[in-house]
Amino acid sequence: MTREEKSQVIESLTAQLSENSIIYLADISGLDAVATTKLRRACFKAGVSLNVVKNTLLSKAMESTDKDFGQLSEVLKGNTSLMVSETGNAPAKVIKEFRKKSEKPLLKGAFVEEAIYVGDEQLDKLVEIKSKEEVIGDIIGLLQSPAKNVISALKSGGSTIAGIVKTLSEKEG
Repeated sequence: MTREEKSQVIESLTAQLSENSIIYLADISGLDAVATTKLRRACFKAGVSLNVVKNTLLSKAMESTDKDFGQLSEVLKGNTSLMVSETGNAPAKVIKEFRKKSEKPLLKGAFVEEAIYVGDEQLDKLVEIKSKEEVIGDIIGLLQSPAKNVISALKSGGSTIAGIVKTLSEKEG
């Protein structure tokens, strides 16, 4: 690879790191061609971009961004694959699901919305992260709950104010 090609790869990686806030680093070494293809398909279905990268080029790209990747540069040893997603837990779910059939991929580290996770033992924490849509759904559910209680109280107590007050007081007590 020439210097010019290396600089182009670094520029591309820098852009990718700058534009995304969910970045996972994984080790997929030891996977044969069939398993690697299956992993790539699983990533594609989950909306995760998977690229095998050179550690030195990724390290230089990390330094070129304005983000603080902290300890992630320390895990750049051996085989490294870059997983990028719009959803915080999507790469973690892909890794966990894929590992039901294989020992790999191993999680080296992750950068999720400014938080840094280092090591494979962080995988379960990352799977538990809720996506923006899941959080919004939870909030809507919480907001709808009191309204449903008032509506059911109105229906069950009749249309009189005394009935409504009695029903609401019974529900609270």
